[in-house]
Amino acid sequence: MSILTRAGAPIAAGDLAVAVAALLHGATAPADLFAGAAPLPQRPSSLLSIPRPSVPKSPLTQRASLSAPEAATHTPNRVGTVTPRRLLGPTGLGTSGLRLFPTQHSPAGSANSVGPQAIPTLYCPPPERDDPALAEAVNAGLLAWAAEIGLYEGRLDELGKADFGRLIMLAHPDCDDPDLLLGAARCAVAEWSVDDYYCEEDAPGDTAPDGTPSSAAAELGPRLELAAAAMDPAHLPARYAPRLEQAMQADPILRAFRTSFAHLAGYASPAQLARLRTEIAGWFIALGAEAGWRTANRMPPVWEYLTNRQPHSFLPCMAPIDAVGGYELSAADYADPAVRRVVTTAALAAQMVNDLYSMAREDLSGGREFNLPTVLAAEEGCSRAEAVQRTAQIHDELMHRFEREAAPLAASGSPQLRRFLAGLWAWMGGNRAWHAGSRRYHDTAPGEDDR
Repeated sequence: MSILTRAGAPIAAGDLAVAVAALLHGATAPADLFAGAAPLPQRPSSLLSIPRPSVPKSPLTQRASLSAPEAATHTPNRVGTVTPRRLLGPTGLGTSGLRLFPTQHSPAGSANSVGPQAIPTLYCPPPERDDPALAEAVNAGLLAWAAEIGLYEGRLDELGKADFGRLIMLAHPDCDDPDLLLGAARCAVAEWSVDDYYCEEDAPGDTAPDGTPSSAAAELGPRLELAAAAMDPAHLPARYAPRLEQAMQADPILRAFRTSFAHLAGYASPAQLARLRTEIAGWFIALGAEAGWRTANRMPPVWEYLTNRQPHSFLPCMAPIDAVGGYELSAADYADPAVRRVVTTAALAAQMVNDLYSMAREDLSGGREFNLPTVLAAEEGCSRAEAVQRTAQIHDELMHRFEREAAPLAASGSPQLRRFLAGLWAWMGGNRAWHAGSRRYHDTAPGEDDR
């Protein structure tokens, strides 16, 4: 029996949400929208519409013969009893192009629960499109790539059930090229494989140099160091370069990073790739901090956990939003403190969705896992149900902050910045919809072996 099914999510509505979404897609700001807001840095004013550039069609695109729907369609997520997987290891709302969908709530008596308590209704936009055929084209490309490099060897069916192609399709509604979406999907799966292979598993036979058994936590730093070299090549003296190359060829996760970056480099600029590497590097540091909690058998306080979860979030997945959309946000815009605050707010909100949906899977892992409900319950001495409710409130607080602070930036910033902020909004909606339906976050009945 499925422990988790989809959570109802109220559509981000109300006067502010409608105004924000309209602004993100090029409308004119209401005169009173920013009343009482703190002053922001002056930016060149531009409220021009941003046409979506045509993306060169790849052979994969031509073979798939797919096109995105002209208007976004909200399709209910696939729900039902599912077999879980345990792998090793965000046209505008409020515009005429898209109308606000009716608020959805979980029906009484639904199976939308973790243990005895339901996942609360979350404040989040809906996905801007749902194109199953496009998602399947990306999934097919992912499976072929994984088989070629030996990633998730022997368990490709589980990779398929996770439906990462659907995540990328939902999260990037301004791209309908399967090959470009596949580039982003490969990067995302490479990132997930770090968690599945390096962080969650002590592989049988793993040993330290002295022959004693090694642990995932103990080996995490050296493994992440090599993963960084797969993205940003280390140029060693001639005598030692072959040994490094042997290490790169021997590990499927390193092959995943190398080939995914090579694929995305066909579409992204060097600056966009450097941005992605920077976000992944921050995530690697956060993974090391979490390993430290586990090694010390320490539950972090909530403030420390949330600090960790800012870089340990969907920032690496969000970083190439503009590359996938076919435009480029300037480095100055991306590094602007006000923009950075909005981007990290979006990433942390998306991570709270993950925390809610991953609880059941983590509860069955047998080891110490960290998610906000668990950390809250430990610190405040509250029930799991109360901690889940508080996590949902924190998620909604972050979503409202994004609305308040993204709108002025969209009104005063460059067309590229406004489009990137719209991409974050869409990413958050797609992320929630994917989590609600992916088998990665659904678990089997007790006693079934999903390994």
